[in-house]
Amino acid sequence: MQQKIRYHIDGMTCQACASRLEKVLNKKPFIAAASVNFASEEAQITYDASQTDPTALAALIAKTGFSASTPVATPAPEDATHPGWRLWLLLAINLPFLVGMAGMMLGRHNWMLPPWAQLALASVVQLWLAVPFYKSAWASIKGGLANMDVLVTLGTGAIYLYSLYMMSAPHSHGHVYFEAGVMVIGFVSLGKYLEQRSKKTSLNSLGLLLQLTPRQVSRQRDGVWQTVPLDQVQIGDLLRANHGERIAADGIVESGSGWTDESHLTGESRPEAKAPGSRVLAGALVSDGSLIYRAEQLGSQTLLGDMMAALAEAQGSKAPIARIADRAAAIFVPTVVAIAVATFALTWALQGNATTALMHAVAVLVIACPCALGLATPAAIMVGMGKAVRHGIWYKDAAAMEEAARVDTVVLDKTGTLTEGRPQIAAVWLAEGKSPLPCEAGEGESAHEKDEAYFMGTEGGGVKNRGATADNTDERSHELYRLAAAVEQNATHPLARAIVAATTARGIAIPETANAKTDSGAGIRADVAGVGTVSVGKPDYCGLTLPENLGDVWAVASIVAVAVNNRPLGAFALADALKADSQAAVARLQAHGIAVCIMSGDNTGTVAWIARQLGIDDARGDMSPRDKAAAIDALKAAGKTVAMVGDGINDAPALAAANVSFAMKDGADIAAHTASATLMQHSVNQLVDALLISRATLQNIRQNLFFAFIYNILGIPLAALGYLNPIIAGAAMALSSISVLGNALRLKRARID
Repeated sequence: MQQKIRYHIDGMTCQACASRLEKVLNKKPFIAAASVNFASEEAQITYDASQTDPTALAALIAKTGFSASTPVATPAPEDATHPGWRLWLLLAINLPFLVGMAGMMLGRHNWMLPPWAQLALASVVQLWLAVPFYKSAWASIKGGLANMDVLVTLGTGAIYLYSLYMMSAPHSHGHVYFEAGVMVIGFVSLGKYLEQRSKKTSLNSLGLLLQLTPRQVSRQRDGVWQTVPLDQVQIGDLLRANHGERIAADGIVESGSGWTDESHLTGESRPEAKAPGSRVLAGALVSDGSLIYRAEQLGSQTLLGDMMAALAEAQGSKAPIARIADRAAAIFVPTVVAIAVATFALTWALQGNATTALMHAVAVLVIACPCALGLATPAAIMVGMGKAVRHGIWYKDAAAMEEAARVDTVVLDKTGTLTEGRPQIAAVWLAEGKSPLPCEAGEGESAHEKDEAYFMGTEGGGVKNRGATADNTDERSHELYRLAAAVEQNATHPLARAIVAATTARGIAIPETANAKTDSGAGIRADVAGVGTVSVGKPDYCGLTLPENLGDVWAVASIVAVAVNNRPLGAFALADALKADSQAAVARLQAHGIAVCIMSGDNTGTVAWIARQLGIDDARGDMSPRDKAAAIDALKAAGKTVAMVGDGINDAPALAAANVSFAMKDGADIAAHTASATLMQHSVNQLVDALLISRATLQNIRQNLFFAFIYNILGIPLAALGYLNPIIAGAAMALSSISVLGNALRLKRARID
């Protein structure tokens, strides 16, 4: 039985460490897959539980020179702002050497410490403060893959030993270079600290999510309100959150009212109204009012906890593009060592100066930096994943995010994705009056196509007739709604509910009825006081024959007719209305060069009508789940990178067939399980955000990789030729990783239009 576990890994100093550990783990027969992420400092391992266990896996990791600990479900934010005593002492020792270097540049050689003082300070650094470098280097060599610390220890150790020889050799008048070794270790250590600080704070969004949960909460026990730590709260407790406070658990409001901001989960900045019976989510901010709610889910069981677990797993995964850096890191250090040896030999042979040759070789060792290569991909992925989560998008892994960046074709389901998934009144026809009555929110038909009809629009807006009969039309339409709703309130089918809801929304009073009778499959009739018998149902049930050429909506909609005492009064056209943002979302996709296609199981006429409203040319109806999957396979065979969006069980085959797939939150479980990502809002606009964030992330990765490669391609030759001394090389090496991290952090501010 295969199980999956995540470990936090301590002791990795560069990408070569991560690659070595990953290589060791993947060689074991009881491990199905292992991925080690240098930026997040995590290992994700899928293993055979019948052959090993988490304790044995941790011991295996320890044998490679690292320590492993399983991350808790909601870890406390790590304090990565303090450098620690070792770094402070190292920087203090660097100060007199910095003063001496400045003096030498000004011609004041007497500012430099005397050789014996330099030896004393350099020995403290090399034999004590640099011990972690030596331990890491030795563990790396034992594991069969050299890391960055091998380069640092080789370079600074050579400088220290050479300077020690120059001091102790009889009749030697050579210069000592203790300052170079001390300052290289100082710069590299400072760079590592800044790199670690960025990874723990700026890159990782988990720390920010943790801050959304209050550490203390107001709880009622025995009728008394007490402030207690969050870890003392139990399921079923009554909790209170006032204005400006955050919800501590998923639960149901028992009393009070207010508004909450749930944008941390959904990406929707609009506040949500809460009243007794409403659901509240952990981490939500009470922006107005006061709520008393009963805790139903705590900690990792809340939606916030689930999101944090999903984000941690996704950030720790590897994107396929990371293999470039992995392959480079595997041969990086041995190649650099070979270049350094060649530099020493050639420089000594050409210039006849062993000191100059040593300085050039050490500069080569120090300038080389596999860290920048190792951070290029995971740093951007971590920031990109965090940005996606803030927009309400949960990617399952880095591979899905990378694939989404290449999407050029989007396939959309209709019902529940582009449309509301429930019928609404789209048009109304009145039996009296021949004047065309255009609607301000019309469906696009010309005037002659609207004879005897007017259109309510997708939101059911009112109608203003251009003519003298406007008041008469308003009065007759008011009566049509009133009588239809009076009868339909006795029915429960979706069309009846839509008519009643639309009537109520217009503020029309609905009268009571008597003697309601349902004729199965045809309609319903009832007596309305002062009016007579009102029939509502199919056109032929009400004795109604609609005129031809009323418009597209009448051809595809469900028709509900109304008659009074067997005389037709009018009819409603009910259709599944577009979501408010569907048109804007499709326009955004097309503006970014992404082709859009509708594939639906609904009838072809209805699908075509929706497609015309959205400006989509490729729309296909009457499609089975198998048809959708086959059509997506055909698009892929034509060279398209396809994204599929859906929320129903029937969408699962198509979601599985697509290159990358998106499911709507709270849709069918099988759709969410199959999809590559989840959209917290039922909005195609959020899909566009997901694709654009992925594109920005992939572009950032490419920039990082270019910078890391070009840094080493230019830096190593310059060091070999003597244009960079070891001190400058050490500073440049430290800055290279910081620069990659800084570029990744730009993603946080990237605009998604």
